[in-house]
Amino acid sequence: MQRVKAVLKARHSFQRLGILSHQRCLSAQPNYALYDDFEDQVLVEGRAKSRAAILNRPSALNALTASMAARLKRLYESWEENPDIGFVLMKGNGRAFCSGVDTVALHRLLNEGKVYECKRFFETLYKFVYLQGTYLKPHVAIFDGITMGCGGGISLPGMFRLVTDKTVFSHPETQLGFHPDAGASFYLSRLPGYLGEYLALTGDKLNGVEMIACGLATHYCLNARLAWIEERLGNLMNDDPAVIDSSLAQYGDLVYPDRSSILRRIDTIDKCFSHDTVEEIIDSLENEAAGAYDDWCKTVLRKMKEASPLSLKVTLRSIREGRFQSLDQCLAREYRISLAWISKSVSNDFTEVWAVLVHIESTS
Repeated sequence: MQRVKAVLKARHSFQRLGILSHQRCLSAQPNYALYDDFEDQVLVEGRAKSRAAILNRPSALNALTASMAARLKRLYESWEENPDIGFVLMKGNGRAFCSGVDTVALHRLLNEGKVYECKRFFETLYKFVYLQGTYLKPHVAIFDGITMGCGGGISLPGMFRLVTDKTVFSHPETQLGFHPDAGASFYLSRLPGYLGEYLALTGDKLNGVEMIACGLATHYCLNARLAWIEERLGNLMNDDPAVIDSSLAQYGDLVYPDRSSILRRIDTIDKCFSHDTVEEIIDSLENEAAGAYDDWCKTVLRKMKEASPLSLKVTLRSIREGRFQSLDQCLAREYRISLAWISKSVSNDFTEVWAVLVHIESTS
């Protein structure tokens, strides 16, 4: 009952911003019909008591498009309504889970002046993240490979997060003239100490072991054992979270970050990234670099100085505010920031940097 009340309260705050309709509908909607031609971008695998959504753009590292976000939302709504489906699984095809937003498609829309279509994409994406965060059935996300940007947002709010020795997680948005969105300010701000600020401002990577250690993931297994876990999950006739948990743990491993892990520097991260402003963080890193015997601080400084200054400032404030907000509040704020960015009412950094990326990709 408490969870239901919390979900209803969250939906009400979203409705006031116009991001959600007045009532969340659990059935498939006919207005998704225009995306039917793109069904192969998100495949569906039926199992005994579950369904699996498979992100299927391996050549693009499963970068998320508007049609994929809409299809995911439609599928998850219909699955939640279906009493024969006990739990849901999401994974990626190829060497990535999801590399974030499809920058090529989004830049093309912006370049053609189709800001409204970009707005619809972010609206659909944020609605799906919210749906994921309030989902009434157990959810399993398998992060086997590259997981960047909104790839975390569409999956981390779920109940179970399985990582492997192939997992690479990062939020590189400040390097792209944007901000970590799709719920990033919610889950990054809840990491130990000031690790969230560090990851958001530098775009540094975490591996699967580190995601387990800091609480982003719930289970770990070697990539070689992943097929066994998927087979066991596929044969489950029980949707009890405890049974799903034990199934995920059956072929798991007890792991610890190695000596080179960024988590071994958590004291330094807390010391430098706890400051109130980006300028103070940079000053602290420079002071630390002056007395350090390795190049870590210099590397971090270089990453921050290469990033968009405005992105850094917006991101720092976003993470700090997210620490005291619920998921729906974080999504509503990030949504407003994203719309301001794509409309160029704040800065051209986003479109300029992404134009360079698109050019590099088209000529490679």
